[in-house]
Amino acid sequence: MGVKFAKRVAGAIINRGITSIRIKPESAADAAKALTKDDIRQLIEKGSIYAVPARHNSGKRAMLLKKAREEGRRRGTGRRRGTSKARSGRVWEKRVRSQRRLLKELKLMKKIDTKTFNDFYMHIKGNQYATKSTMLLHLREQGVQITDDEIKQINDLVAEEYK
Repeated sequence: MGVKFAKRVAGAIINRGITSIRIKPESAADAAKALTKDDIRQLIEKGSIYAVPARHNSGKRAMLLKKAREEGRRRGTGRRRGTSKARSGRVWEKRVRSQRRLLKELKLMKKIDTKTFNDFYMHIKGNQYATKSTMLLHLREQGVQITDDEIKQINDLVAEEYK
């Protein structure tokens, strides 16, 4: 049928674009005579028709830059955008998430009821508790019976869950 047909069908078989399909010069006549997909499959198996290897973007430069940053390079004042607080990490997020996890586990253990859970959840959202221990102190003041062993058990459970 022609070389164009052979390239189109070979591209469909190999799952590549027409521009990446190559036909060896000595097999061009055979490719032009090919009429069916099976004919072209045989030419592919023989190696007369093949696809050029796919090219990808190299990650070498990014890898080198990452390594340099890990060693402390490229972190000078000229590179910085934002305040030191903005660059210091997400301390508030970590604190809030850990408090919420503890509260959730206490609810699952049936140590607190839904109303207490909702009240304390909103307090956490309002940044009322500086740490988990201050939150526990307030919980105990509310009359919730929590032992230190139970808190340790919850912390171990959460640590396993969020590895």
